[in-house]
Amino acid sequence: MLVAVVSDIHGNLTAFEAVLADLRRTSPDLVLHGGDLADGGSSPVAIVDRIRDLGWQGVMGNTDEMLVRPSSLEDFANQSSGPPALWSAIRRVALATISELGEERLAWMRGLPRVTTMPGFTLVHASPGNCWHAPAAEATNGELEAIYGSLGTPIVAFGHTHRPAIRKMTGPLKQVINTGSVGLPYDGDPRACYLLLDGTIPSIRRVEYSMEKELKALSSCGLPGAEWTARMLRTSSPLMP
Repeated sequence: MLVAVVSDIHGNLTAFEAVLADLRRTSPDLVLHGGDLADGGSSPVAIVDRIRDLGWQGVMGNTDEMLVRPSSLEDFANQSSGPPALWSAIRRVALATISELGEERLAWMRGLPRVTTMPGFTLVHASPGNCWHAPAAEATNGELEAIYGSLGTPIVAFGHTHRPAIRKMTGPLKQVINTGSVGLPYDGDPRACYLLLDGTIPSIRRVEYSMEKELKALSSCGLPGAEWTARMLRTSSPLMP
């Protein structure tokens, strides 16, 4: 069975459409989404509507939770060493995105689970039970086992960090995979990124798209934080607002 996992779109419709075109070529049997669908990009409404129309199953990401339960952002910010200006900027973006989406779409997002499991494979956004905390890239195999081993499947995939990676493990947990990000990569490669899992064999798929088209969409979308997102797209890295 060929499974695709499309995660961390962040409202980037241009990248998402390029990935949809690539999915038509790769023809997976099943497509799942890994959360963080709308916040921060030019087209939050279009992304949520397309995902719903496609009927993809998936999981809740931290920015999805932030939109449907704003107190989750405050809980995380209160524990973070990030500067106040960062959280102020994120709040502004979130409030505007909530207004754009409207209650009916937000209600659908509230129903997203934190974990999706199928035979041999589990998908979470960051870690089980917490959309906000994912292991660092340098986490040991023991740390990954402690975080994901309780899920009980040999393969676990997550997103959140926007940095794709495939970690081979020993023991019952065989592989821990980061899917990367469709709409906002942080690994220096500007191409959209998603996971293909062919049985037990994973591959990271990179897809070219017109960044200039998305930058134009950002410049005209009228949402706060658009310039910040544009800078991160240009550099393919996380930046302060």
